[in-house]
Parts: sequence; C-alpha cells; structure tokens
Amino acid sequence: MAGGDPVWGPGSLQGRGSECALLDDVIAALRAGESRTLLIHGEAGIGKTALLNYAVASTADMRILRAAGVESEMELAFASLHQLCAPLLEAVEHLPPPQRGALEVAFGRTAGPAPDRFLVGLAVLTLLSGAAEERPLLCVIDDAQWLDEVSAKTLAFVARRLLAEPVGLLLAARAPAGDLRGLPELQVFGLRNGDARALLRSGVMFRLDERIRDRIVAETRGNPLALLELPRGLSVQQLAGGFGLLDAPRQALPTRLEESFQHRVEAIPAAARRLMLVAAAEPVGDPLLVWRAAERLGIEIAAADATDGLLTIEESVRFRHPLVRSAVYRSAPVEQRRSVHLALAEATDRKVDPDRRAWHLAAAAPAPDEVVASELERSAGRAQARGGVAAAAAFLQRAVGLTADPGRRTERALAAAELSFQAGELDTAQRLLAMAESSPLDGFQAARAALLRGHVAVVLSYGSDAGLLLLKAARHLEAFDLELAREAYLTAYGSAMSAGHLGQAAVFLDICRAIEDLPPPQGAPDAKSLLLEGLARMHTDGRAVATPILQRAANAVAQMPEADVLRWGWIAPMASHVIWDSDGSSAIYERQARIVRGAGALVELPVYLTSLALDKVWNGDLASARLLIAEADTVAAATGSQLPPFATLRLLSMQGREADASRLIAATIEQGTARGQGLAVRVAQWAAAVLYNGLARYDEAAAAARQVTANDIDPYPQMWALPELVEAAARVGGTDVARQAHDRLVEMTQPAGTDWGLARRCARGPC
Repeated sequence: MAGGDPVWGPGSLQGRGSECALLDDVIAALRAGESRTLLIHGEAGIGKTALLNYAVASTADMRILRAAGVESEMELAFASLHQLCAPLLEAVEHLPPPQRGALEVAFGRTAGPAPDRFLVGLAVLTLLSGAAEERPLLCVIDDAQWLDEVSAKTLAFVARRLLAEPVGLLLAARAPAGDLRGLPELQVFGLRNGDARALLRSGVMFRLDERIRDRIVAETRGNPLALLELPRGLSVQQLAGGFGLLDAPRQALPTRLEESFQHRVEAIPAAARRLMLVAAAEPVGDPLLVWRAAERLGIEIAAADATDGLLTIEESVRFRHPLVRSAVYRSAPVEQRRSVHLALAEATDRKVDPDRRAWHLAAAAPAPDEVVASELERSAGRAQARGGVAAAAAFLQRAVGLTADPGRRTERALAAAELSFQAGELDTAQRLLAMAESSPLDGFQAARAALLRGHVAVVLSYGSDAGLLLLKAARHLEAFDLELAREAYLTAYGSAMSAGHLGQAAVFLDICRAIEDLPPPQGAPDAKSLLLEGLARMHTDGRAVATPILQRAANAVAQMPEADVLRWGWIAPMASHVIWDSDGSSAIYERQARIVRGAGALVELPVYLTSLALDKVWNGDLASARLLIAEADTVAAATGSQLPPFATLRLLSMQGREADASRLIAATIEQGTARGQGLAVRVAQWAAAVLYNGLARYDEAAAAARQVTANDIDPYPQMWALPELVEAAARVGGTDVARQAHDRLVEMTQPAGTDWGLARRCARGPC
C-alpha cells in the first residue's frame, strides 16, 4: 500500500473532486434554507454509495434519514417509503386528517381501502418539511433502482414539490428509470487513468508491473469496486506476473455474470474463441504479441470481427469486462491453454522480454522440464536484482514444480522459501521449506533452513523462542558464509531484544559474546560489521565504549545498499537511535520504509512502518503517524505478523486518551507476557508512564516507569522511560529516585553529546 491519505473512503475520494464539489453545493444550499434533489447514477461498483457516504459525513449538523431499495421487496407497496419515514412516524398524528389517514393505511398502521397516492405524497411532503423546521433534513436513498413502484412515484412527487424547505433528497441508482427520470442528476463514470492507478495501488501492497496495472485499469474502465476487489484474495506471486488475474474475478464479482459471459463465448465461432484465449492468456495486452501468437496458431485477422464485441484489439487488447477474460480462459481445455501459451512464448522476443517468455513456457510445459526451470531461475535472479521480491518468488516456485532432479529441486525450493518469506507469504514459505527438508540437506542448506525457521518464528511471535534458533543458525553459518552469519546474528540480537526481560538473559549475552568473537571483516568494516560490534559492546563494555562505533555505524547505515536494507535493515536504525541522533534516525526510517514498500517485502514492512510511525509521533506529526499505523496494521493482518502495537501505544499515551490507551496498555501487557514479548510489555509500561504524567497522576507514572527501568537488557525502553521517572518522582517528592534516574540518563546521553540527548536530559532535570 502506498503511503498518504486513503484514496477511497468518506472524506477522501480519489478522483471525485467535481462530484464532491457538487455534493458540497447541495449541502450548502440546505444550510441556506433551500431544498435540493440529486439523482446519482452509474454502473454497479462505480462509487455511488461512497459519494452518498461522503455527503453524510459532511452533515453532522443535519438530521439524516436513510433508506435503500431491496430487490426482494420491489413488489411490496410503500416498503421503501416506510423504511425512510420510520423515524418520523411519531409525528404522523400531527398531519392533517386526510393525509394522516392515507399514510397510516399505506404503512399498515390502520386498515382501510387503498389510499389515494396524491394524499400519501402530500403526507410525506408535510412530514419531511416538519422534520426540517429545527435543522436541515437530508434524505439518502441508495439502490433506488430497487424501490417499489409506489415509493419511487411518491419520492419523485415530493422531489418536484420541495420549494423553500431545507430538505434534501439524494438518490443513487444504476440508471434513471421510471418516475425518477427528469430529476437533477449526476452521472458517475470510471476513474481516470491516474486516479484509477492510485486506487489500484492502494489495494496492492507491493510493486505491480506497470503493464499489468495498465491492463487492469483498462479492462475495469476505472470502476472502483473492480479495481479494489480484483486483487483481493490473490497471493503476491499470482499478481506479480499477472497470470493469477485469470482467477481473480470469480472472487471479486458476481459468478452469474461470468456465467452469462461464458454462454455468449460458447456461441462465438471457434476461431474467434481461440483468438480470445490467446488474448486472455497474454497478461500485458500487447496487440502485436497477440497477433504474432495467433499467426502461429493459424488464426486469421478476420476472427477479431466475430467476438460479439467482447474483445477489442486496437492500440491495446481489451476485453469488455474482466469476467470475459476469466470465462474464456477457464472454459478452454487444458491442451488448448498449453498450445496458446507455447505460441505466446515463441512470439515473445527472448532478448526483449525473457521473463514473460519463460513464464509462458512454464504454462505450456506438460511435465518437468529442466530447460524451462533454468529459464525461470534466471528470471527470478533478474526480478530480485530489480527489487521485485514477489516476482522472484513466483518464478522460483514455478521452477520448483518443473524440476525433476532431487538436488536442484531442494535448492530451488529452499531459495523459493526464502523469497516467499520476504514477500510475506509465510504459509507458502513454510510449505516450500518443508519440501526442501524432505530431502537430505548439505551443511549450508541446513544452516539456511534453520535461519529461515528462526525468521519465521520472529515474525509469528516476536517472542523469546526465536533468539536461540537464530543464534544456533548463525553459529552454523559461520563455516559457510560469514556475511550471512553476521546478518543472522543481527536478527538474533533483534529477536532477543524483543524478548527482553521475558527471554533468557544468557541467550542475549551469548549472542553478544558470539558477535565479539567473529573474525574481523576483510578491509574496512561496513555498516553491518560496525552495527554488530557497537550493539554487542553496548552490553558488554558499556555505552562509552560502544558510542563511537555506533556513530560510525549510523553514518554507514544511512547509505547502506538497498539489498542490505531488504535483508537485515529493520534493525539498522538502532545505531542512530541509541546515540540520540534524531535527524539521522528520521532520515533512515523514511528511506528504509520507501525501499521496503517499493520492493513488496511485506513480511517485514510492518516493522519499518511502525518504526517510522514512532518517529513521526516523536516529532509531533500525529496525522502521518496514524496513516502509517493503519498501513502497518493492514499489511500485518495480510501476512499474519504478530508485531505488537508499539506506535499506537505511544500515540494514544501522548494524546492523553485515557480510556483507549489504558485498554491497549492492559491488553499489550497481558498478551506480551503470554507470548514472551518483553519489549512489548516494557513499551506498554512506558506508555502508561507517559499517559499518567500527562494526566498529573504522578504516583502511577512513577510506578510504571520504575518497572521499565528496573533491570532491562534492552536499550530502548530505558532511554524513553528514564525522563518520565525523573519527572514523576520529582513531582511526588521522590528526590533520591529522581536524582538516580537523572544520573542514569546523563550516563546514557553523555557519550553521544547530541542535541536530542541533551534536550531529553535537560527537559526533566538539571543539565
């Protein structure tokens, strides 16, 4: 998901500026005492309901009546009108007797002959006008195409007779019909390309191939529902190459509509159906490629004229609807699909687009094929070099399925598992890892498998178990790949830090000692080596010794290669943070979140987003922090990450939202304790100290801060909680406690000598 404001929701509708402006005018007229009616119409999923919600969200000062047409109630006279007027029925007794009698019979409140519709219309008009006497009234009717006939006639009657009353009628329907024709209307069309791309990007949490993106936009014609729903339920591997979209519409849009398209396809001549299959199997929409493949299959150009308008091949290839493409592809025999993919592969230039050619070859292969598997492996390497983690994982997964040799299959399965983990597909990663481990592994492969299991444990628990797994994996890797071993030690350190006081202190110290025992790097130490040494020495030798090393590490981390960011960058900003370098931390957080988001490395993206959100809170940018938290929560839910709510705790406590903060603090402490997430417990206790200091409940603040600073191995909570303890203790007369906490804070900030560190120290005590 891209950062920034939500692109589709009340208060922020991407690409609907003119529509929202018109609704704003309607609302302004009501506030000025005038009546307004507007019929919003457009195809299903075009955004009519979102526009109605936008209007409602802008009318907190008005009375709102809502109703919606129900298809199953279209034969029930006055059903929709009763739904709209139900909140006003107590006022019926004040209507003139003829109007009251007609309305009571219409709504089934009394028995009698069929009411005069003119009187019913007058009664509703009087009822709505009376309800608007104290404040403007807005009536919102959705799915108006399903209003029962008499309700539609009555509402049209009312709309045409509203004059100086501050009553508004907003109706949404798929098309003007019956008595609703002739009302002031707003037709809603698909989003323009730029806005459609932005909306699609909001629903796809990784980098999408531009050609695939453009084809989705073209075939959905900018329909917001289709743009949001088509990618839903698909894995990153399915979306990465575009081939998974052939299965998307069944999940996204009505099956019966697809079935109707399938019936139309079946009535089309065989050559035209074959041409449509070529177009359906080619995910980019390149007309030249489609025609080259069609020529190889003996399909003549005239076949395009016999597709019953379901396929257009001009400057691009476009189906009338995405469901047409899926209906064509799914209804074709498997052998036909393979022959079409083979033709597309042969028509694809090996030099210009080797990756898509390899994918088509894989789809055409009826059995394991080492030549094709090797092509896919090379494609995975190219995708990974471009930062496309999801695409690389997809290529390797295909390669595994086409590999017959047990040794190569094991290696490819392990590599695919590693990339699938990065892409956020944890279930797929574990399945591929189990496949790899079902065969004998050599020493290096066994170490990599252990490392991956440790990584999975970190994401799924953020607790105490992963540290020991990663320590063992790192030690094992030293004999095969020292750089990979260093990365494993960094992750082990981070995992042990997450476990904190609930983990095994011996494991944490073992990690630090093992890091110190590593052989020095050849040549000048890089960011990874400096960070490892600095973090380890902070615990074994103290901050005075570690700070100069961490300062060098922070400078190196700011320029670390993108590949390193994707592999171990989540722990890298700690160098700047523990040396109290606020500006450096902010720059690193921003850069890393941008890199990881762009690469689609979803499994660790919540960590980067949460870190950046915390930084935004520190700097007072609460609006940006909320957006980042929302994005992190969305990605975490999609990947199964158990990352604690660090940023939300900080945000709520700083805002002084006692009820919300207290609930989250208690829940985090309970869950963190059960899961062995010591860092989560300490952050929650620190948030409590911030909250209570802000509420002037200093005894409670001091108690919470003492828990954080009592005996913790993690550098973060103490840095944050000591200033709170100084303030709280000083406020309740605990001078000795405040002085001791201040002395500890001086000891932590003095070696760095940064403005941030001095400010934190001076804000709570003497400098």
